[in-house]
Amino acid sequence: MKNFFKSSGDSYIKALTLICASLSFLAIALIFYFIISESMEALTKVGITNILFSTKWNPDRNQYGILAFLCGTVMTTLGGLIIGAPLGIGTAIFLDQVAPRRMGEIVRRGVELLAGIPSVVIGWFGLTILVPAIARVTNSSGYGILAASVVLGVMVLPTITTLSVESLRSLPPELKEASASMGATRWQTIRRILIPAAREGLLVATILGMGRAIGETMAVQMVVGNANQLTFSLTQNTSTLTSRIVTDMGEAPPGIFRSSLFVMALVLLIFAMLLIITIRLVSRKKGD
Repeated sequence: MKNFFKSSGDSYIKALTLICASLSFLAIALIFYFIISESMEALTKVGITNILFSTKWNPDRNQYGILAFLCGTVMTTLGGLIIGAPLGIGTAIFLDQVAPRRMGEIVRRGVELLAGIPSVVIGWFGLTILVPAIARVTNSSGYGILAASVVLGVMVLPTITTLSVESLRSLPPELKEASASMGATRWQTIRRILIPAAREGLLVATILGMGRAIGETMAVQMVVGNANQLTFSLTQNTSTLTSRIVTDMGEAPPGIFRSSLFVMALVLLIFAMLLIITIRLVSRKKGD
């Protein structure tokens, strides 16, 4: 009788976990189905070429090109990584290899606090302090890719720092001991031994930070300028996919206009999928 109840309990647990996994997969499948189905009207009537490779966005004239917003997304994301990745990895090296224990705890608590700050607060900081500062230095409006990149760099910093610290701590201590026994200094050990050994983990941390930057909406919208133009200048107003969706979704009537906004969401979803696939490939290489 005791074994019967034990086996029944195991069966219930297996069934419960199977249901949870199935619900998670179903939720993802429904999201894909909903976004793709809502995007089909724009894709079929406007054409994927006219949407992806045109910079003209004027729904009043039936122009739905999203290339300017796509470039804005890529440039702000890369700018955020250029700022956030070196700071995050450098902070991780400081916490794991350099900082005294007490100082390391203080810095670590600061990083955790930064991760808990709502994105709209960081965006407000950028709007009230960063944008006017850029405007004074560059004699521009202050809005644009530079302001958005700095804001995104601050936002991805906790993610990259935390994951980089875990990657460095997962290294076998024999690496550091062997390097020290060969007469290498601390910085030689860090630069030539630890960082190359943790390269895949640091890359995964950077990619996950990139995923955070691509999907950020409110903070970027507050500082990017929200202009319908393609620009490669760091200080000219532009838009990203997420900021354009937020700006136009509330006033978009059912039809091609609304469907084109779902095409933007579909592009973001494809980006997220590519990042996940990249992380899996890097992790598999690390495991091999």
